Amino acid sequence: MQHTFGTSRASLASRTSLRRTLIASVALGVALAAAPATAQAHGAPGTHAVHGTNTPVRVTLTVQGPDGPLFHGKVWTRGHDVTTATGGTHRCDGTNGSAHPSAVPTPTAALDDAARKRHFGWDGAWYASFDDYAVDSIKNVSGGGSAYWNISVNGTPTPVGGCQFQVNAGDTVAFTWTAF
Repeated sequence: MQHTFGTSRASLASRTSLRRTLIASVALGVALAAAPATAQAHGAPGTHAVHGTNTPVRVTLTVQGPDGPLFHGKVWTRGHDVTTATGGTHRCDGTNGSAHPSAVPTPTAALDDAARKRHFGWDGAWYASFDDYAVDSIKNVSGGGSAYWNISVNGTPTPVGGCQFQVNAGDTVAFTWTAF
């Protein structure tokens, strides 16, 4: 009889452990699923675009290469289709990955607008599984296998891709060459 009791206690502990793991997994899954839908940059008070609109906004864009600044300036932007040599043409308007229900201005769209207006190049591969670009080079500066282009808004790295994160008027958008 004692052997049966020991097995029941082990079985109960196993079920409790399994239940806790399941609850933690579900909570993590819900949190991760909600992150893109709720991720939104915040600019200075009173300077936000109307939520859920693709009204052009003016942001400060900084591109920091390994040897110093490559670009710094203000740019008007809104979400739009983006074309790169490597990635082709895809939308980059915040609806990517179902991050927002309607088009909004994004960091990568801001980079693209600055590049077109100021006549410099950038390139990025398109990843359909992420519904977003990965910036590979800006002004002929590539990360290669040793670095990547980190995207941040108002000093905070974006939790989602550059075509999914909403920027607002007055935000500071930075693409920073970052070594692994």
